[in-house]
Amino acid sequence: QVQLVESGGGLVQAGGSLRLSCAASGSIFRINAMGWYRQAPGKQRELVAIITSGGSTNYADSAKDRFTISRDNGKNTVHLQMNTLNPEDTAVHYCFAVVDSRDYWGQGTQVTVSS
Repeated sequence: QVQLVESGGGLVQAGGSLRLSCAASGSIFRINAMGWYRQAPGKQRELVAIITSGGSTNYADSAKDRFTISRDNGKNTVHLQMNTLNPEDTAVHYCFAVVDSRDYWGQGTQVTVSS
């Protein structure tokens, strides 16, 4: 079994920054990819950013130029640096990981951006 523990959510004013972190632990042979999804009230869950074991990244259009995803392979940890946040970024942010070809999800962390 694999556990994902998220940290770093909270309340911030528009234009501010937050850094989300997610640590994977448990029975891990290989983490193929890690990243973040988010779900705003009344909306579907959507991809924010993903990073592969080789360091390749992909961002949602809304995250490009504002967010940066990074990964510490030695610590099985992924970070999401979010800058220039706006109220439209308000959502529960979920960490996910593809571990040994299986998908795992974190519990979610709330990000709230006030105008």
